[in-house]
Amino acid sequence: MNSYGDELEQEPTSAEAYNERGWSKYEQKNYEGAMLDYDKALELDPAFVDVYNNRGIAKYEQQDYAGAILDYNKALELDPAFVHAYNNRGIAKYEQQDYAGAILDYDKAIELNPAFVDAYNSRGLAKYYKQDYAGAILDYDKAIELSPNCAEAYDNRGIAKCYQQNYDEAIKDYDKAIELDPNSAKAYSNRGRAKYYKKDYLGAIKDYCKTICLKPDYVWLLIKLQVIRLKMKLLSKIIRKDLLTKI
Repeated sequence: MNSYGDELEQEPTSAEAYNERGWSKYEQKNYEGAMLDYDKALELDPAFVDVYNNRGIAKYEQQDYAGAILDYNKALELDPAFVHAYNNRGIAKYEQQDYAGAILDYDKAIELNPAFVDAYNSRGLAKYYKQDYAGAILDYDKAIELSPNCAEAYDNRGIAKCYQQNYDEAIKDYDKAIELDPNSAKAYSNRGRAKYYKKDYLGAIKDYCKTICLKPDYVWLLIKLQVIRLKMKLLSKIIRKDLLTKI
């Protein structure tokens, strides 16, 4: 931070210095401070493409998706081949539940960079929410092909397979996601759900308990655990009753 401050004192008209300091503030989660620096950078250089993209990211983090999209629009107006601006705009549209618009932006990002792993993963998510599970899986396949250690892509592919009721394959993907990221509460929770659907209640309980250990704020899982335990008790009673009638 001091180096950026010194640079601003020595060269108060440097848009680059404001942009760098803005990014440093962004990384410290000081989004409002970052935006002030980005505003100043653009005041000094209205055609500074990277700053529009960076300010869009800061607005996105503040859930100002419409404002973020306006900044990404400007970045793309200045540089129509700005791959990350297409991807970032797609993410903002996704948050607005404009899945079709998001997919168009991811398509363009992938057209410009066919090895853009994040774009495949993000496009898979948008397709998933459009209930195009097969299309989502194809995108996750590609993301995994390009980045075999992408735990998020395995987890997301598992979710899509789960909605296809392909629980065994989904669990394999969750297993891999957990192998790559042992602290992924999301993957444990998703695997627990798949096991629950398979009526592997003990397996589901173990995964849900692990999820709560990793994320104690997942209070809703405590209710889910109670439901599973009640089901197990009921199932046990039914089995005992059935055995008694056969004696």
